[in-house]
Amino acid sequence: MALALLGSLAPAAHAAPSESELNKQIETESNKLEDITESFNKLRLDIAKTAADQKKLQASLAPAKAQLLVASAQVDTIAATTYKQGRVGPVSAVLGGERDSLIDRMSYLDQITRANQRDINTFTETTETFADRQAALKVTQDKQAAQLKELEARKKKIEADIKKLRALRTQAYGSPTESASSGAAGKAPSISGSAGVAVDYAYAAANKPAYYGYGDSGPNTYDCSGLTSAAWKAAGKSLPHNAAAQYSATARITKAQLKPGDLVFYRSLGHVGLYVGGGMIIDASREGEPVKKRSMNVMTPYGYGRVK
Repeated sequence: MALALLGSLAPAAHAAPSESELNKQIETESNKLEDITESFNKLRLDIAKTAADQKKLQASLAPAKAQLLVASAQVDTIAATTYKQGRVGPVSAVLGGERDSLIDRMSYLDQITRANQRDINTFTETTETFADRQAALKVTQDKQAAQLKELEARKKKIEADIKKLRALRTQAYGSPTESASSGAAGKAPSISGSAGVAVDYAYAAANKPAYYGYGDSGPNTYDCSGLTSAAWKAAGKSLPHNAAAQYSATARITKAQLKPGDLVFYRSLGHVGLYVGGGMIIDASREGEPVKKRSMNVMTPYGYGRVK
């Protein structure tokens, strides 16, 4: 009876997860990792823009400083003259002539004063604006640093989870990842123009054992937007290294209008592939898998873009 009781308290044995269950878990975690990768890529673009904005802002302050020097010199001259001659000095200087000349001189002095004040006001406004914008940029930079720290922490957790899942798959089935086959994508089609160059690049990437890489754009590892940006860079076109930003940077087209070289977007702009014709794309599918040629309907497309 005691043995029976102990047996009932013992933890139940769990069957090893099936290959399909493991693959589903790996796919889920890989998608999460790709989302973080694309968020990281977007953050890097934001940080670069912030740095450029700050550089432009600092450069814009130089003309205002030059204006201040002119205004200060004029004010110093008036102040020195007033000190030497006393309050009556400047008035005496303009009372020495005829009435018309007096009006002209007073008007001239007033213009100098207003010009000085205008320069000072411009400088004051510019420096206040600079201080406000600099403070705003500092807040943005601090926010981005915090976001980057959070993304890195999330990435490490997901990578640890993927490592655990792959260990299980290796134990059960002998292979942690899909192996790449040299030349698996076949020969690139003959396509003219810059689109042909981009397609050729994608075929070359798919025909070598290049795996998904975190924030990478080649030549040995790629993430999804890194592959499309590298392919089009070879064709002389610049695309941001982020799927959502590439969607914004391309012209909207329909599925019926697709041509080789166009981009196909998935998972609410979390993934992108390069259309190569015949209903196929080449993409850096997910971490641990090679760049591959596959059906564009492997996932439900979110939208389509043509490089401008």
